[in-house]
Amino acid sequence: MIGFILTGHGQFSNGIASAIDMVAGDQPAFQIVPFEGSQAASYGDDLRAAITAMRAETDGVLVFVDLLGGTPFNQAMMISQDISDVEVVTGANLPMLIELLLTRGAGSTLAELADQAVTVGQTGIVHRRLEPTVADDELDDEDGI
Repeated sequence: MIGFILTGHGQFSNGIASAIDMVAGDQPAFQIVPFEGSQAASYGDDLRAAITAMRAETDGVLVFVDLLGGTPFNQAMMISQDISDVEVVTGANLPMLIELLLTRGAGSTLAELADQAVTVGQTGIVHRRLEPTVADDELDDEDGI
């Protein structure tokens, strides 16, 4: 199984993890490493320790981060140079994580999951608009004006 680590600024990873738990339940080989406040000074060491521990238990680690170029991304990229079978995907969102958590399996490779994350993440971003059910001129008549 490929392990997943979610990280990001402030309460990002905590909030996404809470939503995942609500929608998909407790997930194996899934961990968060927040980058915030008093933990910021030890963040790089904490992320490295989490990735190292996850890597020892899994076939690879996919690190999901919130923002390209931010500290979580930069730290994850540096760590991925030192530890084999670690990939980093930025722009993490809830649809991406839920689908990957529910579809990863023993046959999924790290590269396949990283590619799938990008595809699902992009297709999860859409713009929808509902048209009014009543015409504007009908709304004006109801006011009596």
